[in-house]
Amino acid sequence: MSSTAADALEGYRRAVTPPGRVSEAALVRAARRGSDEAVAELFHRHWDGAYRAAVLVTGDRAAAEDIAQEAFLAALRALPSFDLRRPLRPWLHRIVVNRAIDWSRSRALRREVGAEVLAEAAAPGHPTPGFGDDVMAALQGLGPEQRAVVVLRYVLDLTPGEIGKLLGLPRGTVNSRLRRGLDALEGAIER
Repeated sequence: MSSTAADALEGYRRAVTPPGRVSEAALVRAARRGSDEAVAELFHRHWDGAYRAAVLVTGDRAAAEDIAQEAFLAALRALPSFDLRRPLRPWLHRIVVNRAIDWSRSRALRREVGAEVLAEAAAPGHPTPGFGDDVMAALQGLGPEQRAVVVLRYVLDLTPGEIGKLLGLPRGTVNSRLRRGLDALEGAIER
């Protein structure tokens, strides 16, 4: 980003942040009209969470970065149909998590093993509080569906109901995946 563009973005941020931070809906409307500044602000607000969700589901930082970027591009293409009465974050995370699950499934089908990246899954600058190497390794031992609900619940702090809506699953399915995932994590960590 050129210094002029960076200065313009910083000026925009100062103009739209406290005391009256611009609402997400206003940013989405501006992005729909082609505002690069609004797109940059949406990216700024949501990148860390999207990347962290992707890295925790995939266990691969490079893949997670690609997945999060692709998800942002897909979300930008779909903004004209986005319902402004709904929050952007869960909608974006649904795109990210679904892409991360698909990537994990295809990786499993190819029988790739990435144990060496498990200890590095939480990238510097994107900390995951309370997650040590043992938890990260155990998390990567879960299937992608269980890993996704555990990440959404305990990293991104979504409720089981929100996770169900996000992934298009009944709440009971979310709860059972959470329970099985937590049981598997506990067993793996004890070992």
